[in-house]
Amino acid sequence: MRSTRVARALVGAAVLAVVVAGCGTESGDGGGGGGSADAGFTAPDLPMAEELGDTEGELSVLAWPGYAEDGSTDKAVDWVTPFEESTGCEVSVKYFGTSDEAVTLMKSGQYDVVSASGDASLRLIAAGDVEPVNTDLVPNYADVWSFLKDRDWNAVDGQMYGIPHGYGANLLMYNTKDVSPAPTSWSAVFDDAAAQTGRVTAYDSPIYIADAALYLMTHQPELGIENPYALDDDQLAAAVDLLKQQNEHVSEYWSDYLKEIQAFTTGDSTIGTTWQVIANLAQAEKVPVEAILPEEGATGWSDTWMVSSSTEHRNCAYAWLDHIISPQANADVAEWFGEAPANAKACDVASKGHCETFHAGEEDYADQIWYWTTPIEECLDGRTDVTCTTYTEWTQAWTEVKG
Repeated sequence: MRSTRVARALVGAAVLAVVVAGCGTESGDGGGGGGSADAGFTAPDLPMAEELGDTEGELSVLAWPGYAEDGSTDKAVDWVTPFEESTGCEVSVKYFGTSDEAVTLMKSGQYDVVSASGDASLRLIAAGDVEPVNTDLVPNYADVWSFLKDRDWNAVDGQMYGIPHGYGANLLMYNTKDVSPAPTSWSAVFDDAAAQTGRVTAYDSPIYIADAALYLMTHQPELGIENPYALDDDQLAAAVDLLKQQNEHVSEYWSDYLKEIQAFTTGDSTIGTTWQVIANLAQAEKVPVEAILPEEGATGWSDTWMVSSSTEHRNCAYAWLDHIISPQANADVAEWFGEAPANAKACDVASKGHCETFHAGEEDYADQIWYWTTPIEECLDGRTDVTCTTYTEWTQAWTEVKG
């Protein structure tokens, strides 16, 4: 088990601030299995690398904290130095705290590669800030799980714009002593939240509205929700109403993983949304909790490494793409960060039990995850007869929910 210092770094990387996108998709498949990208915009006509040459000697990396460790956080955690030694590309790393910050920084043209989450990647593509990626020039791409390829957050019209890196789900965690029977559905924090009133916790972000929408997809099918990120006015109103009802039973909304662990330790919280790594850390501290993927599925994240369209170090950039998803590096990042690796062979070198814990490669499991995607006016479920609500409206609604 990682130390608390390690966990601090990985969770700092995992907290995704979702902001308004300038583009969208029409794919109706938000889950992990199947479904190719069908963009709702025309990507800029940018050249794609056809061949590689000698590395240029340097590379500027823009990344979530924990994705490009060079030993400075922990001497034992370093996959940047081996890359530098094998390629001659000296790496400089800039960390960002939100996807909005990453998008802004990429516009400067100062960075060669970026680890983009699903709420940033299509904006980067539409703005012409990243270029199409020739996956034939990334040998390790062949071993990436197929269900992470050609998805609506990393490809446009079948053209990949990045290399999948890792993924994970937002789970339901509960105290095994205080919550009985063991929950199997998100109803435990929505319709049945009164059973644990004053001890329910929820993720503190407007994107949490998607969790309510996901629940309504199953429990109120008459609403016609097909994608939890594609809500018209009536569907958003229904999700907000559900969240307002839940609010009466919420002890606190969390964004700091340490506070969630503390709340479950003291008993202030007994049930709510979590990440697998948080459950692991709580269990390591002997807190009696379990985390499950409920029967309705869950929201989650999938990150992609992308190449700047203005890079002057394209050879080093491609070398990095191949290195960061090589079996050992991908396993190292996944363990440090707390997620499932993208490369199937990473599971051959990862610590015992890691891939099993994070359900790496389990397509049926991944197919139940609706990866974070920014709500936009163009409905992500393909509807053209209505206008969907935007993230700005979700932000306003979230303020209303919390009161």
